[in-house]
Amino acid sequence: MNIKIQDINTNYIVKGEGKNILLLHGWGSKLDLFGTIIENLSKNNKVYAIDLPGFGGTDEPKEAWNVDRYVDFVIEFIEKMNIKELSILGHSFGGRVIIKLVNRKNLNFKVDKLVLVDSAGIKPEKSKKTSMKTKVYKVLKILVGNKIVSKIFPNLLNNIKKKFGSEDYRNATPIMRDTLVKTVNEDLTDLLPNIKQSTLLIWGDKDTATPIEDAKKMESLIKDSGLVTVEGAGHFSFLEQPILINRVLDSFFK
Repeated sequence: MNIKIQDINTNYIVKGEGKNILLLHGWGSKLDLFGTIIENLSKNNKVYAIDLPGFGGTDEPKEAWNVDRYVDFVIEFIEKMNIKELSILGHSFGGRVIIKLVNRKNLNFKVDKLVLVDSAGIKPEKSKKTSMKTKVYKVLKILVGNKIVSKIFPNLLNNIKKKFGSEDYRNATPIMRDTLVKTVNEDLTDLLPNIKQSTLLIWGDKDTATPIEDAKKMESLIKDSGLVTVEGAGHFSFLEQPILINRVLDSFFK
């Protein structure tokens, strides 16, 4: 299905009847990856899933967004669906959006339960290798900023950004690259103690994108939370162990 949210053509699906559950995917992903979860949860719940702007079947934003713009987008979607109470599940970047959303004041709807799956939100400490890489990039950026150099090599700065950026950065369009920079560097640690909802944390113990240490930190800071560790799984634990994840979600949402 398609709907206009903030003047953006937005792809979404709705399936099932019962309590409302909204699914938010991660960076570079789309709602299709939640297929198994949607099929399972929709047996007893009304499940909504959206492609966030710039991903799947939803258009890119017209300018680079920060996390708050994505929060505004999700809030408008919930309101347009006339949802008065819901639970929200988010993977990776979707979890980052959830953390900021439930910290908003005076929402027109109630958020019941949360599920954060291999969630982003805690800014990692930079290793010596990463710090050196950042310093080299900054020096090169200054050199490329020279007018003469930029005239001779007009695409040099973009090429440097691609070389030094992550795989997500290299694969993104210019607007989504700037969006990634704006979102990934925001540390949400201080917002975690404000979360009042019952929160289920699901994490792959081999996750290298958002390591298990992040999950343990979230569990210690979110008052009503519990951690389910998925042994042997990486950043997409819900795809690697679907049967286990569905059992855990069934138990949590009963």
